[in-house]
Amino acid sequence: MEWKIEYAGKKQDFKDAVLIAGLPGIGNVGKIVVDFLIDELKAVKVCEFFSYHMPHSVFVKEDNLIGLPKIELYYIKSKNLLVLTGDTQPIDESGTYSFCDALLDFFQDNNCKEIITLGGIGLGSVPKLPKVYATGNDKEIVKKYKAAKVSTKIYGVVGPIIGVSGLLLGLSGKRSIPAVSLLAETLGHPMYLGLKGSRELLKVLDKKLDLKVDFKNLEKEIDELESKMKLSEELGKVSKRKNNRDVSYIG
Repeated sequence: MEWKIEYAGKKQDFKDAVLIAGLPGIGNVGKIVVDFLIDELKAVKVCEFFSYHMPHSVFVKEDNLIGLPKIELYYIKSKNLLVLTGDTQPIDESGTYSFCDALLDFFQDNNCKEIITLGGIGLGSVPKLPKVYATGNDKEIVKKYKAAKVSTKIYGVVGPIIGVSGLLLGLSGKRSIPAVSLLAETLGHPMYLGLKGSRELLKVLDKKLDLKVDFKNLEKEIDELESKMKLSEELGKVSKRKNNRDVSYIG
């Protein structure tokens, strides 16, 4: 068994649906976007993907019980969108290939339209206004998602696009499925949440797919995160000054 698909309900019609994939990655920018869409646009769970290519661990949930790591597919009927989210990505290369193939089989079996993958570009510092870049497997779809604030001059800006976000583009191209990747700048630190980068990605999707989402909740989270970061910086400065005084006193 490579990947088992466990369906959550009755079979639905996903003809001409757009698939947005946002699994955990740099700054978690893609996952933040799709999880936001799932909550804001009342998405319904379609299925869950399971495989031994997932991490050999379990998560402790809010009810204090455990759960296996999951990759899930949701459907937003009002916008004809399929959104992919999850706790993690497949842990190895063969698992990533087989997962993308399983997802593309589902995509073609349901006569879906096109694919958008989301990801982050890791920087050495937090960008004040993150830039968004676009690339893909077809010039026409890249042109379609190009906007005033989206740059398609990405060669030399990023290296290989690793994981599902990148591989899905390549494998969908072999099946003549148009696919584009939207990548937002963010801090390249494993503990950092790239909310600002996510906001810029969401703005592009909102404009191009006419989502009409309410940004208030996301803006609130950004403000809260920035407040915590400022507090952390201030505490760090106080601690540094205190340590310097201590050293002078001892010496």
